[in-house]
Amino acid sequence: MEPGVVALIIIGIIVLIIIVANINVVPQSNAYVIERFGTFYGVWSNGIHWKVPFMDRIARKVSLKEQVVDFEPQSVITRDNVSMKIDTVVYYQITDPRLYTYGVESPIMAIETLCATTLRNIIGELELDNTLTSRDNINSRIREILDEATDPWGIKVKRVELKNILPPREIQAAMEKQMKAERERRARILDAEGEKTSQILVAEGHKEAAILRADAIRETKIREAQGEAEAILAVQKAFADSLRMLNDAAPTDRVIALKSLETFAKVADGKATKIIIPSEIQSMASLATSLKEMVVDSNIDTTDTQPAGSSAPGVSAAVDSQASLRERARQALQQNAPRV
Repeated sequence: MEPGVVALIIIGIIVLIIIVANINVVPQSNAYVIERFGTFYGVWSNGIHWKVPFMDRIARKVSLKEQVVDFEPQSVITRDNVSMKIDTVVYYQITDPRLYTYGVESPIMAIETLCATTLRNIIGELELDNTLTSRDNINSRIREILDEATDPWGIKVKRVELKNILPPREIQAAMEKQMKAERERRARILDAEGEKTSQILVAEGHKEAAILRADAIRETKIREAQGEAEAILAVQKAFADSLRMLNDAAPTDRVIALKSLETFAKVADGKATKIIIPSEIQSMASLATSLKEMVVDSNIDTTDTQPAGSSAPGVSAAVDSQASLRERARQALQQNAPRV
């Protein structure tokens, strides 16, 4: 093979290698900053690009993804002269690769320094208690300041978070005591409120029980009074019905006299020491006594005057005398019987 052909082949291979070596593929979410003869030429986005040999160079490869950087704890002093350490976490994203490349030297260090100074300024305006309870406010203020300051650098600050707030040990001990005292105070308040509620409920229970007992007693008395009233009405009604039936039956004088005697016997059978006897009953009692004496005397006279073995006429005379006496007693009873 001739030397000229060999040289051409070698030159071709070298050119091919140079062409292949200058073909670049930019991945997704990345950007390449290109310089030509040391001057900014352009920014390659994702895809295939060819670089002119010996003229162009890749100045910086930039990731367009959101990135997170955790800074070391920074010493800060609060308004009430409490020294503490706070470490921050910054979420940022590169929006302009050209500004990010030529805007600032060591942009991450610049962000860290700016974050530390901003944090000291904000914490210096707050007291310890406000620092511990105002994290959201502190995060928002730091993010706004950093976002405004990093715009010329092609950086967008998404979020800033206070990761840890580390006060001194003596401050932590004092805070723990304060927290314990606060919890004990809340516990005592809760116990007192519970006792108060319990006593109120017990008093309300006693009140309701007393009201229910009073209502029960009142209802019992009302029922008893109603029962007694109904019983009295029933007795009076029965008595009135009995009088009505007695009047409807039209009793004779003999029945009335007999009932009077039965009533007098019941009264006399009691424990009373004095008994007032009506005049009608007194006359009837004296009449009965006189009739008894007359009957007894007539029997004695008849027995004495009649000899033994006498005949029937004497007996018949005594029988007639007794019959006449009965007739006289009946007439006396009719005359002295009370009228209805």
